[in-house]
Amino acid sequence: MTRDRTPDSHDFPTRRYDLVKEFVITLVVVLVASLGLAAIFSSPDEKPITMSAWANADPNNLVTTAASELAGTTTSATYGAPYNSNSEGQKLGPIPLQKWGGVRIPIDSADLVLGPLSNTTNDPAVSSAVAAWKAAAPEQQTKWAADYVDAIGAAAADGEAATGAGGDPANVAAGDYGPVPALSAGLLALAKTGGLEGALDSAGNFYGGDTTKSLLLLADGAYLEDQAVAQNLAGDQWGMMNEVGNAPGQPWMWLYTFWYQIKPFSTSDNADVEVWALMMLLTLLLMFLPFIPGLRTIPRWIPVHRLIWRNYYRRSAGRP
Repeated sequence: MTRDRTPDSHDFPTRRYDLVKEFVITLVVVLVASLGLAAIFSSPDEKPITMSAWANADPNNLVTTAASELAGTTTSATYGAPYNSNSEGQKLGPIPLQKWGGVRIPIDSADLVLGPLSNTTNDPAVSSAVAAWKAAAPEQQTKWAADYVDAIGAAAADGEAATGAGGDPANVAAGDYGPVPALSAGLLALAKTGGLEGALDSAGNFYGGDTTKSLLLLADGAYLEDQAVAQNLAGDQWGMMNEVGNAPGQPWMWLYTFWYQIKPFSTSDNADVEVWALMMLLTLLLMFLPFIPGLRTIPRWIPVHRLIWRNYYRRSAGRP
């Protein structure tokens, strides 16, 4: 009678293996490689664009933008939904898609100037200007601001800095501008101190940090766009496919941004929604390609797949 022998560890070759040690070594190698490659090939780290930088680099433009916000003539003031009802916005044919979205983030362009000055300034002249503005009729407010914007433009056209060497918005032709010069000067002074972002961002919600108003004010001026153009990020520079400094960005976006470069999209006021609709159509065509007669037989007419899989078709040619 024989008894089956139960295999034990001595029946097989063994060696010591430290799983924790291998894990630690692998983790360190991957971490060092990641940090090194990130330091060498990472995206350029540009300093953020601030209101303070804008105020010091181009005070004339900030003053002009402030007056334009009060006049209600800036891009955000006439944008329409979701900020206001001053425009129908983007339309797809007769369908006002942007208007249908509704005003979900109501913003009065004048409040981009009056809000920070009302809550942060201790200057009696600015406080009096805010009170005078609020006491005036809407028609008078618009006239004051529009006349001041025109005066700044005329001074700039004459080769003069409308804000002067010391940043004085009163350095324009004499006229009835009401409290607008004092309001513009107050906003410029607040921006130079670095307090304008906080005054705008803290008003968004309970926790603060809502940058919507700051971004709208920046975008209404020329400074932000000038910085984008300098970094090759404008729409006509294929900005959606660039990182800062014209470094390659998202190559998979080429099909989307391509349409903005050609007519009729490049000259259309509704380019955003038209390009979106075209991309949705192309996406649906790709999704339902196997079910669309005519399109689904294109591979038979143009057998590119046989070129790609030529080795397979060569080997299978002689098989029964």
